[in-house]
Amino acid sequence: MLSRTASELFWMARYLERAESFARVLDVTYKLSMMPRHSQQQRDLALPLNLSWTHDLFQARYARFSMDNLLNFFAMDSNNPSSICSCVELAWNNAHAVRGSLSAEVWECINTTRIQLKKLRKQGVESIGADAFFDWVKDRAHLFRGAIFGTLLRNDALCFIRIGTLIERAQATTQLLLVKDQQISNDPDSVREYYRLDTLLRAVSAREAYNSLYRQPVTRETVAELLILRNDVPRSLRACIEDIVGQLELVANQHSQQPLRIAHQLNVDLRFSTLEDLVKADMQSYLTGLLTRINALADSIHHTYLETV
Repeated sequence: MLSRTASELFWMARYLERAESFARVLDVTYKLSMMPRHSQQQRDLALPLNLSWTHDLFQARYARFSMDNLLNFFAMDSNNPSSICSCVELAWNNAHAVRGSLSAEVWECINTTRIQLKKLRKQGVESIGADAFFDWVKDRAHLFRGAIFGTLLRNDALCFIRIGTLIERAQATTQLLLVKDQQISNDPDSVREYYRLDTLLRAVSAREAYNSLYRQPVTRETVAELLILRNDVPRSLRACIEDIVGQLELVANQHSQQPLRIAHQLNVDLRFSTLEDLVKADMQSYLTGLLTRINALADSIHHTYLETV
């Protein structure tokens, strides 16, 4: 496969996964905004800004910090490169460039999503309500993945789509864990700690999985174990890295040693780590280290497969 084609497929998948991730984060942030006001509420509502490093851009665009402005900024503002609108547009551009590598169903899914989002942008999110909008974005992402798995050949194109999705998901989960841990460390209130952990689980659709696996009150340690070390939770770090290893093995060539080495080392470290290791670790440093290694893996994949030779 040409490097350019692999790059378009990789980034198409990353942008669509990013759009869904921000819809999930906005959903839980919106629900937190409806809780009784407290001294740390502004920090809770700034979660999307912390994840995307867009504080300065937001302040330049909006005079007042409010949930309505945050929603507009991350849903429909084309000047925000992390907005759902921008991510879908970038995903569509990449998909359009490689239509021949996609099935008709996959292309129609992305194209229809873009068309419907343009209509919603004209009408405003308030026309359907914030909750319905978040559900719509997640539904479109689920439809995209269903079309991918149901209609594409099991070839290199599917591998690079999967790698893009998994890299983006691993980064998003790590960043979310990092920001939530900072919030909890800075505000020791036990009630707010519970709600922050609960919204973290809901942001990655893991609340039911937690209840099934642990059958005990939510704690920082067990949530960390669930989202870092469990390989049976789809958005956990171990599950993402383990799947990336499998996809990299399928597209391996004589130049693949570096990304395979990084991925395998990270996978082994996660596989043989335990809850006791997490309890002993400084979580901020541990998560920052994981994020650095995931970024190094993404860079290695880019240099190995996606740069035009």
